[in-house]
Amino acid sequence: MTIETARDLQGLLAVGRVVHGTIAAMEAALRPGVTTAELDAVAQHYLARAGARSAPMIEVAYPGVTCISVNEEAAHGLPGPRQIAPGDLVTLDVAAELGGYYADAAVTVGVPPVKPAHQRLCICAKEALWAAVQAARRDHPLRAIGQAAEGVARHYGYRVVRALHGHGIGRRMHEAPRFVPHYDDAAARQPLAEGLVIAIEPHLTLGSGDVIDAADGWTIRTRDRKRVAVFEHTIVVTAGEPIIVTAS
Repeated sequence: MTIETARDLQGLLAVGRVVHGTIAAMEAALRPGVTTAELDAVAQHYLARAGARSAPMIEVAYPGVTCISVNEEAAHGLPGPRQIAPGDLVTLDVAAELGGYYADAAVTVGVPPVKPAHQRLCICAKEALWAAVQAARRDHPLRAIGQAAEGVARHYGYRVVRALHGHGIGRRMHEAPRFVPHYDDAAARQPLAEGLVIAIEPHLTLGSGDVIDAADGWTIRTRDRKRVAVFEHTIVVTAGEPIIVTAS
């Protein structure tokens, strides 16, 4: 969507706060031995108290409240009986709807003790997100977002998972632009309009970046089973600093 009124912005900020709070509650519950289903239940409780709904359940009949991806799982990890173990990288991805507005965010959290190489991957993924967010300004081409994210990944010696990309969001979970690249895509020439709402979510990996669908029909994992880290925010494009809807 493109923001047209102050009410639009306030609606986005409200759902963004809920998404941020949900992730914080899940992160507080994250420890060795907890199952991904139990983490999902934390999110369900938080969203219900806030009067919000799980966006993937609404939009795509996803069989969970949130996506919880562990280690080599790049995206859309189904909550279930899997127990979190020390050293795991756990991605908590929350998309929610409140009052007709949608927001989406994610973090990857290392469960101590975390190997230095895996911690470094998380640091790089966060830096890639912030670089991409700063590149998302009025009249910049969509390509600039991918150039920024991939530039950070290459600096650290990692690869972007090209099959996974950002998207427009706002009144639905997925809107135009349907494809927000996290790599340098010469075809992504669309200029960013002021007020455009997008989710930016560079997925970085230690491996090749190739992914396959898991047997459950939802989870996407790396073909080489190398680990993945991702950080995501929903933002509003402006002429200067983007408005980060899911920052707090």
